[in-house]
Amino acid sequence: MRLERLTGPDVLARVSDLVELYRAAFAEPPWNEDGWGADAFVERLTADVRRPGFAAVLASDDGGPAGFGTAWRTESPFPTGRAYGRVRAVLGDEVETRLVGALEVDELAVSPHARGQGLGGRILELLCDGAEACWLLTSPEAVGAVRLYERLGWRRMTGPGAGVVVFASGPAFSQGA
Repeated sequence: MRLERLTGPDVLARVSDLVELYRAAFAEPPWNEDGWGADAFVERLTADVRRPGFAAVLASDDGGPAGFGTAWRTESPFPTGRAYGRVRAVLGDEVETRLVGALEVDELAVSPHARGQGLGGRILELLCDGAEACWLLTSPEAVGAVRLYERLGWRRMTGPGAGVVVFASGPAFSQGA
């Protein structure tokens, strides 16, 4: 398996690979993404590559895409739109003091054919390399993703029934911090 860091222009040049991966990774429950979801992903990605601190990692095997991750620094003040409102609703003002400035992992996708090999963890490790703090969110229904982040030692910041699961990693999020 080959992992490579991508710049914004690299991502745009490989957008067809990323869309193919996105469709495969998020076609199953709980995501159930369809063609519209993949189209919306392309629109978001085209804007996201321009965010300050944008980073991406692409994993390939036998020349084909196997997984990817994207991230950027969370801006101040804490953004609105997308799922930011749901995060603020469960974490309150903690978002301003703990998440602003941290590396925000937006997408982590592993193709079904490459799952169960530790690839998601390897992508996250390279994506977050050098970051003081990282955070991400997922659906509580994404049981496999929740187990992955727990197994990797990410700290869960939300309780049961929150409607969204926020995880954080790095010294700034160590227990008791």
